[in-house]
Order: sequence, then structure tokens, then C-alpha cells
Amino acid sequence: MTAQELRAIRTQIPARLDRLPWSRFHWRIVIGLGTVWILDGLEVTIVGSIAARMTESGSGISMNAADVGTAAAVYVAGACFGALLFGQLTDRFGRKKLFILTLALYIVATVATAFAFAPWYFFLMRFLTGMGIGGEYSAINSAIDELIPARNRGQVDIAINGSYWLGAALGGLVSAVLLSSLLPMALGWRLAFALGGVVGLGILLVRRNVPESPRWLFIHGQEDEAERIVDEIEAEVQREVARPLPSPGTAITVRQRKAIPFREIARVAIHRYPRRAVLGLALFVGQAFLYNAVTFDLGTLLNTFFGVGSETVPYFITVFALGNFLGPLLLGRLFDTVGRIPMISGTYFLSSTLIIVTAILLLTHSLTAVSFMVLILLTFFVASAGASSAYLTVSEVFPMETRALAIALFFAIGTAVGGITGPALFGHFVESGQTGLLAAGFFIGAAVMIVGGVAELLLGVRAEQQSLENIARPLTAEEAETEPQQHAAFVQAEREAGLSAGGRQRLRERDDRVRQRKSRIQERDRTGLRRFRPGPGSSFYSPGMVGTSSTASRWSATSDEVLDDEIEDVVRALQEQGPADRDELEERVQGRSWGPGRLRTALKEALEEGRAEELPPGRYAPRRSSGSSGERGTSADR
Repeated sequence: MTAQELRAIRTQIPARLDRLPWSRFHWRIVIGLGTVWILDGLEVTIVGSIAARMTESGSGISMNAADVGTAAAVYVAGACFGALLFGQLTDRFGRKKLFILTLALYIVATVATAFAFAPWYFFLMRFLTGMGIGGEYSAINSAIDELIPARNRGQVDIAINGSYWLGAALGGLVSAVLLSSLLPMALGWRLAFALGGVVGLGILLVRRNVPESPRWLFIHGQEDEAERIVDEIEAEVQREVARPLPSPGTAITVRQRKAIPFREIARVAIHRYPRRAVLGLALFVGQAFLYNAVTFDLGTLLNTFFGVGSETVPYFITVFALGNFLGPLLLGRLFDTVGRIPMISGTYFLSSTLIIVTAILLLTHSLTAVSFMVLILLTFFVASAGASSAYLTVSEVFPMETRALAIALFFAIGTAVGGITGPALFGHFVESGQTGLLAAGFFIGAAVMIVGGVAELLLGVRAEQQSLENIARPLTAEEAETEPQQHAAFVQAEREAGLSAGGRQRLRERDDRVRQRKSRIQERDRTGLRRFRPGPGSSFYSPGMVGTSSTASRWSATSDEVLDDEIEDVVRALQEQGPADRDELEERVQGRSWGPGRLRTALKEALEEGRAEELPPGRYAPRRSSGSSGERGTSADR
């Protein structure tokens, strides 16, 4: 399609996809696409776990600790290059073509790594493997966000992103088995790489059945194909749930385009948001240097300085990965309640302080392998949340159209500066065997983290609880051509068109409930001790994620309305059919089709609002006098 054929169109496809009940189709998306994070965690950890074995005599490949650091830098360079290259191709040629191509590249390259016979060959295969992983993120993140219903997107993103460190833990455990005395020294590490190819092949078989993103299709002038795919998805879901689908929401107007080039992203970042560009680079460079340096070189570091055997290193790596997973999971909520600026700067400063303490104790020879790992676990428990905030920040502070590619661009630049130099530098420090040089490496890592913390204090954006469109106005949205008040009035009139007077009144009553509920939830989560409650919050990222974007606010209104409908269904079921336990209630309202955790959330809000009450043992009933009761403590909230 030529540029002259691209035009503004009006479509209901996003609303039709967002109103779908949770189904086997969505599980296919999660399994076929979301598991890429496990692959990245697996890849990074396998190298960290088996690095010490590859430097030993009899391993079948002549490598030293410096070569391991170089290989890590080469892998990260490949990921940067792949993100930039395949990010552009994904936007130009479609999600499906690229997520098949990039996974195939990963499979071939990681299996080929198992046959490495010399360092140069190993470096080449690691670069190609990194290209595949970097390209995966560009294609996968876009496809997931565009195919998962709005009401489930936040929770799905949280679960998928967290799987990075679960993959890392899995890689550590598998490596422990493969590096044991059960297998020859020259075979175990090769099988570890081959394992990634086997997992990737299984994912590829599932991924073949994932359709092209209908959102990508209609934006790129293929609205007829988009309609056909959505018709097929709706027919499959309706057969499974065996009931009529909910009515879709309002249509949207979009301006079709071919692609947004990186030069446009750079222009937006430099000319419209220069302070935010500096902030994004500072955060990315800081976390990339420290994270990649320690993660890739941890195995050889433990082996060289603390005498940890290569067969034992994977257990340390596994514990390291689990600590990294728990950091964002437990601290994530604080980024929404305490606030972005204090939490981002605080995690950067605290992790740098812990690294400085580690470096000082290294210089005084006061550390054992166990005490060193305790300090590293504490450091990266905090740093993991801070590193995640770099991706969160860039995804929030730039316009919608540039979000995914902006992350790829900032990831590539920031990681090229910090993520490539870090492993290479640390690799040479470890190879030297000098504690002073290793401590110097930690001091450098602390310094770049401090720079990131200072940048957040001076340039940070108070984005918590804010609409993404309020933080950065979209570039091509049709709404930008009118005043916000005029557009809001137009949307409201369109929603009420064709409704009776009673229907309009019910719609306005629901809008009032939604506004009051959002205000109450935000106030509840931001005040008192609740704001310090651990949990993932509304945004969660894992280090290494390229292209991840937070739940866009254009879906939030739909999600709020769906939650209101689900609460009404819960209350109505209790009123009409009497008390029930959670399983009975789920059956009555067909809660499984709402998606993971949706029934629990609706029931919790019904209890909070005083429209339902809990009866021992574990049964629920309608409250006799409905209406809001303000903040109520319930077992569902404890």
C-alpha cells in the first residue's frame, strides 16, 4: 500500500478484542509469546552458571575469564542490534512474521553454540543468539499488548515479565545437573545450550497458531484482513463460553501509517522531551552496567575469588535469580503509592551504597563466599526494582506511538554504553585475580548507579496514577486536533447515542460509580500503611526486557467499566441465588471466563463497598443495606 492510500479510518476492532472473555485463545498467546522471557533468563543464567566450567582444562574449548566477559558483552551487543533492526522490521512487516523469524534465529544460534570449538566461534553464535532475543522483545511485546483483553493486560504483563527470573532460576538448576559428575566435562555445558533450542522449538510449534495482530493490520491499511481474524477469534471464543459475547465499546478513529522511523523517535526525544531523554539514558546506563557486569561474570567471580567449584556455582545463580524476582514483586507497589521519584532514586542510591560496602569489604578481605552472596542478594533485591523502573520510565514519558521503539532505542544506547562495557571490564578484572581491581569495578558500578539516582531526583517525572496521554500527548491521535473538553463531550455523546432516557441514566450512574471507586482505590493505596504493602503494583518490569510497555491508559476506562460489570454480576448472583462460597460464586457468574484473578478482585471490591459480606466459614452473602461503607477491613483484603 502506498502512502497515498493510507487514510483515517474508524474501527471497533480494539473494543471487540478487549471485550472478549478469557479463553483458551488467550492462554495460547501467553504460552506462545510470553515464554520468551523464560528463554532470555535461561540464556543469561546458563552462561553465568557454566562459565567457570568452560575455563577449566578438559572443557573442550580454550577460554579464560576475560573471554567469558567478552562473550557476555557480545551477547548484549547482539541484543541491542537485534532490538533496533527487528524493531523496525516488526513495525513495517508485522508482528507474526518477525516473531517467527526471530525465534527461529534464536533456536539455530543457541543450538549452534553447543558445537563451539573456539572462542571466536562462540562469540559469533552468542551475537546471533542475542540478536534473536533482542528481536523477540520488539515483536513479542507489541503482539501481547495488542491481543490480550484490556481488563487482563496488567496482570498478564506482570506475570510474563516476572518469568524472566523464573527462567533464570530454571537455568541455574538445570546447569547444576548438567555440570555434575553424571556427564563428561566437555559435554554438560554443550547440552545446556542445546536445551534452549529444545525449549524454543516447543514454543515455535505453539506460536505458529498465533494470528497476526489485528491492530497492526488495520493501522497498516489491511482492515479487511483484520476483520476476518477478529471474526475467527470471536467465533472460537463464543463456542468455548457457549453464550453471547458482550457488546463492544465505542469505535475509535486512527490514522493509518507505514512505520515510525527511529529518527522520528530521536527527534521527539531530543526536541520535545530533552530532559526525559537524558533521564532515560542515565537510568539505562546505570542499571545496564551493574546488572550485566555482575550477572554474566558471577560464576567466574565466585570460582576465582572464593574457590566455589564450577559444579556448585549454579546453586548460587539460582538463589541470585530468585532474589531478583522477589525484588520487583515485593517493592513494585511502592512505585505507585510512595511515588516514582522517591522510589526510583531510592533504589538506585541504596543499591549503590550496598555495592560500595561490598567493595570495601572485598578490599579488607572480610568476605566469604556466603557473606559475599548475602550482600549481592540484598543489593540486587533492591537494584532489580530500580532496573525495572528504567523500562517503566521510558515507556511512560514518551508518546504512545513511539513507546515500544523508544524502549528499544534507549535500551540499545544505554546498554551499548553500560551493558557491553560492564561485562567486558569485569571479565578482565576477574581474570587478573586481583581483589583491588574487582573492588574498583564495583566502585565504578556504584558510581553509574548514583548518576542514575541523581538524574531521577533532578529530572524525574511524577507519573504515578497518571494517564499516559496526560504524561505525553500522542503524536497522531485524532483527538489532538480538538480541545480535550470537546473530545470528551464527543465521546460521551457517542456512548449515549441510541440509548433510551433510562439507559442514559444507568450509564451515567455507572460512570459515577467508576469515578468514585477509582478515587477510593487510589486514596486507599496511597495513604497510611497500605502504601507500603508489598506487591507488584500496576507496573512491573524485569531487567533485560526490551519493548515492554505499561498498560496504556486508553484501555483503562474499558477495564474500569468491565470491573463495574463484574462487581454487579457478583452482587446480583448473591442477591438472587443466596449465599455461596467462592467456587459456587465462580460457577454462577462464569468467573473463569473473566480471566485470572478477576473474580477475586470483583469480590474484594464488593466487600470493600459494603455490598457483600463474608460469612464463616468462607461463604459470601449480599449485605442487607447496600451502599458504600467507606474503608472496611475484610479477609479478602488481608
